[in-house]
Amino acid sequence: MAGDDFKGFVVVVTGASTGLGRAIAEETAARGAEAVVINYAHNAAEAEETGRRVEAHGAKAVLAPGDVAQDADCRKIAEAARPFGRVDALFNNAGTTTFAAHGDLDAVSADDFLRLYGVNVVGAFQMVRACRALLEAAPRAGAVVNTASIAGVTGIGSSVPYAASKGALNTMTLSLARALAPRIRVNAVCPGFIDTPWFGKGLGQEAAARVRANAAAGTPLKAASTPEDIAAAAVFLASPASRHVTGETLLVDAGSHLGYAPLVAR
Repeated sequence: MAGDDFKGFVVVVTGASTGLGRAIAEETAARGAEAVVINYAHNAAEAEETGRRVEAHGAKAVLAPGDVAQDADCRKIAEAARPFGRVDALFNNAGTTTFAAHGDLDAVSADDFLRLYGVNVVGAFQMVRACRALLEAAPRAGAVVNTASIAGVTGIGSSVPYAASKGALNTMTLSLARALAPRIRVNAVCPGFIDTPWFGKGLGQEAAARVRANAAAGTPLKAASTPEDIAAAAVFLASPASRHVTGETLLVDAGSHLGYAPLVAR
């Protein structure tokens, strides 16, 4: 999706070395961002590739290593944007999970909950806090976009701790949207299945193809979403086109939520 609605923007994307984070970073650069701060926790080589893609669109890429579960790291990531004097858009995309059947209560521990909440919820909060002054310095209301999940709305997904953490992130989106208005808008995007290279690496190509086919068959739109599909929606929530949108959770799951009970949680 081309355009220049992000012209001059300073953008921070956590968890931007691969997948959805990379797609968001590249999309904002393609739409005119001046600078993109690319956070990563582990894989510097992948983050550098994201940086090359960002710079191919004419934006300045700034690599910012750090674990968002650590407040000191969040402050360092925010400092990477300080030379630009503001942050127009913060994408809290970093996330983690554990895999366990929901009915097997012995398959997860308190430590699993704490680890997932530390990244998925506390990390997002700490990033907003660290970037708050820079977001408020933006010429228009700064935008925060949290990467939640359909799991946080319907109680499905890779594990109970994961679904619970994403539900908490959705609730925190509402709290912060109230607390930080009018200078900062806060919204969340809730993806369903996202087709990333991770499945091929972890499961093998044949198994990944089956997962992809099953995911597509289970949605009304018969589609397995790509990172670019979700990035377009996330970037919309940070764009001037959504300037009157705050406290929203946007479901981007090819309609898979339609098979569940009414979404009163929204």
